[in-house]
Amino acid sequence: MQDVCVFCGSSPGENPLFMQSAKALGEAISSKSMGLIYGGAQVGLMGQVADAVLAGGQKVIGVIPQSFAHKVSHEGLTELHVVDSMHTRKAMMFELAGACIALPGGFGTLEELTEVLTWAQLGFHQKPIGLLNINGYYDALLVFFDQAVLAGFIKPQHLELLIVHHDPSELLKLLEDYRPQNVAKWSR
Repeated sequence: MQDVCVFCGSSPGENPLFMQSAKALGEAISSKSMGLIYGGAQVGLMGQVADAVLAGGQKVIGVIPQSFAHKVSHEGLTELHVVDSMHTRKAMMFELAGACIALPGGFGTLEELTEVLTWAQLGFHQKPIGLLNINGYYDALLVFFDQAVLAGFIKPQHLELLIVHHDPSELLKLLEDYRPQNVAKWSR
């Protein structure tokens, strides 16, 4: 696991803990001599995690759609890829990384997280996927996932594809220790 893809909000959120945790995650990534792959923006949690990794002397690669690159691109990145669409952005971010982590965010963050989970469930990859659950931000989502298991739409083993923790350093350690499972989506 050399580089970590981070999905997160382009807003800071209302709770200062979100920005503090984004900075702490960036510091933890750089302390392990890992690089960051992310959405390329200088604003919100995205900018905070990128700045922390850069301050730690590690590479940061941003991938941003052309349609809003001129508005929010981070100027100080190691590399910035300006791409044609959100689909291309997500695919490139995923391909460049050895693991994925979601911080708090909105629709885009949730979509990115659930897409890589779906790919793992279908056996398209075996990269570790983490959820940094800051101040219980994702508690309701985790309850929904449990409900989907009870309703028969997600296998209990597939919930293990998502590694959840509230501490950035501990989450990175869990991701490093992750050993892929092989549970087919349609096995009985």
